[in-house]
Amino acid sequence: MELSIECSKRQDGANPRALRREGLVPAVLYGHDGANSVSLLVNEREAQKLVRQASVNNSLITVKVPDMPWSGQALLREVQTHPWKGNLYHLSFFSIASQSSVQVEVPLHFTGTAKGVRDEGGVLDIIVSQLGIQCAPGAIPETVDVDVSDLAVGDNLHISDLKLPKGVEAISDTDKTVVMIAAPRTVASEEAEEAVVEVIPTLEA
Repeated sequence: MELSIECSKRQDGANPRALRREGLVPAVLYGHDGANSVSLLVNEREAQKLVRQASVNNSLITVKVPDMPWSGQALLREVQTHPWKGNLYHLSFFSIASQSSVQVEVPLHFTGTAKGVRDEGGVLDIIVSQLGIQCAPGAIPETVDVDVSDLAVGDNLHISDLKLPKGVEAISDTDKTVVMIAAPRTVASEEAEEAVVEVIPTLEA
């Protein structure tokens, strides 16, 4: 799905609270011009729609700023919201046009049925669901597939075991466990965990 958002330049000294009351969300764009950044404004409805569809540090978004003029692909780096109201406070975009590689997070997609679950009654325990990777801007995968079919009870997969697409490198700790097949829970063990034993202290004479 192609995502895009149109922004306008924000004047220096503009009051963020006043802008939000007018239905505008402050934003900033990095990476489009070296170390320089530019302050932007986004229509709140359009910003809410974008946040529902995009994923932070994963989705590529075409950011358009007609009054600069500038247009290019960027990552949604940060979404700030009100602590309890949930209203959007600020968005950060990072242009990837001039970057040889970018660091993003992509979801892991687990495929197959583990034989430890199918044949031994084990439990699939997913420990890592998002993977930090580095790759060229045009090579960002939507997901990374993890085949668990051959895992028996007691087996696990580490980040170093994952088969990544060509040109994609994991930046997370490669020794970290991604998924494991836990032993089946027996009725006896479940009852033992749920049992509550009340100990009444006795007074010695």
